[in-house]
Amino acid sequence: MASQLICSETQSRVSSVLNRDVKQFGKKFMFDCNEETCWNSDQGDCQWVLLEFPRSVKVSVVKLQFQGGFSAKTCRLEGCCKDGDFTELSQFYPEDNNCLQSFPIQEAPTVDKVKILFENSTDFFGRIIVYSLDILGEKTS
Repeated sequence: MASQLICSETQSRVSSVLNRDVKQFGKKFMFDCNEETCWNSDQGDCQWVLLEFPRSVKVSVVKLQFQGGFSAKTCRLEGCCKDGDFTELSQFYPEDNNCLQSFPIQEAPTVDKVKILFENSTDFFGRIIVYSLDILGEKTS
């Protein structure tokens, strides 16, 4: 049974924050369960979110909610062990809307970190806006 893998001990990093205004658009807003707040990237090619879990995990589902007009056309999920190199686990293709979308990940290996790369933004300037991000799967150690 898949459960939520993101917890208070999960460390996160993002490629950028709009105008460096973390109080209004910071990464924490992807995980606060508040539909009024969001992470808003700055402009630029290939924005990303990196998550480091306190224990090894196997990812089975990625859930994302973008703001329509500011989503990625292609997302790439990469993973690695503690000090290893990232390798591609999956690609998925979100719709450009405001709905919560789920992307099943087939046969993912055990990893300690995952990186979601948002490629080909629907926004002309490459900005990405994420209201909600959740990773489901199982803890393996």
